[in-house]
Amino acid sequence: MEWQQYYKEHTMTPEEAVSKIQDGDRVMLGHAVGEPIIFQRTMARMAEQFHNVEVAHMVYLGSGEYLQPGMESHFRHNALFVGAPARKAIAENRADYTPAFFSDVPIMIRNGELPIDVFAFTCSPPDEKGFVSIGLSCDYGWQAIKSAKTVIAEVNPNMPRTFGESFVHVTDIDGFMCSWEPLPESKPGKISDEDRQIGKYIADLVHDGDCLQLGIGAVPDAVLSFLGDKKNLGIHSEMISDGVLPLLESGVINGQAKQRDVGRVCVTFLMGSRKLYDYVDNNPIIKMLPVDVCNNPAVISQNDNVVSINSCVQVDLQGQVCAEAIGLRQISGIGGQMDFVRGANLSKGGRSIIALHSATKDLSESKIVPTITTGGPVTTSRCDVNYIVTEYGVAQLRGQTLRERAKRLIAVAHPKFRAELAEEYTKRFGETLDI
Repeated sequence: MEWQQYYKEHTMTPEEAVSKIQDGDRVMLGHAVGEPIIFQRTMARMAEQFHNVEVAHMVYLGSGEYLQPGMESHFRHNALFVGAPARKAIAENRADYTPAFFSDVPIMIRNGELPIDVFAFTCSPPDEKGFVSIGLSCDYGWQAIKSAKTVIAEVNPNMPRTFGESFVHVTDIDGFMCSWEPLPESKPGKISDEDRQIGKYIADLVHDGDCLQLGIGAVPDAVLSFLGDKKNLGIHSEMISDGVLPLLESGVINGQAKQRDVGRVCVTFLMGSRKLYDYVDNNPIIKMLPVDVCNNPAVISQNDNVVSINSCVQVDLQGQVCAEAIGLRQISGIGGQMDFVRGANLSKGGRSIIALHSATKDLSESKIVPTITTGGPVTTSRCDVNYIVTEYGVAQLRGQTLRERAKRLIAVAHPKFRAELAEEYTKRFGETLDI
């Protein structure tokens, strides 16, 4: 059978696609911009006909109809990363959180630890050979397509066609539904004075020829704004956003100093504005990789001089990092932080950097604390941590004693809290710390 005939015979309405779900199923949705917009809206609208369906995914950018109160007997969300729409449902015990390294998600799917009944995702229209592109979210989607009992593709012409391991033949998909919805976009955040100072400190740690991992938000964008005079930077990152575009267009980021995938920008997903989506469309510089490859520390470390830049919620005086919760209140997830911290530490000449504001916005609490708030998890261990950067400076911790770590962290804490942190230092180490 020609692929065109297969595609025609398996194209269905949104209602027909959603009706593939059975009571008790685990439904996994595509990640971030790969979420199936019409499928999940239709699923929520048809909620009354479903019972005890688990809906699993990571970052979710949708409007969250199925997460609303009253939906829990029909759909229960299993968050592998807690995005803003899911926080309230998790706090009210109407949804669940499963801790997982991002790189482990495809492995758990493949091993049967996270079996999938239905996987629904957004893709580009098929090309002349019958291949669709997963587009902006390769990550766990590649494995989910292979492993799910039923695979539904929401075909959207707005989804870019990306290169790398992002192509799937239509005959590997069980059903197709059409969508022309605009893709979710993430606008650049406003860079504060604190972000700018943190960005400057981090930029001073970046050298010509380094290979960068960075995420989305004001701090990564601030870092990128100070890198215009660097040369031959590379990218091997979990994701990129609009902040990299000026450096790609100017040639500062060209990947020529990389040891793996020379000249290519390697990522597992992308999230940003339409300008970014248009840039990556049919652009062979971009190489999409499944997250169990992209975020594998052994793969990351094949490049020399990897610099990983991540953020967190709290750092304690031992150097333990919490990046995902405030006490028992889950606000985020592990994502790829540990994958890239370890990858950078394994890389020849690599540097791992954790950035944070020294205090909360209203200056009511320090983010450098004696101990992580009770119940809060340690995302990055004290043995893995390397550089901690705030707007007050850089604390290099790797290889340092607990006493020296505490000194260095207090030196980059907000001045309002240094005296009480110094008191804690005296209690622990029996000596007075001049501040």
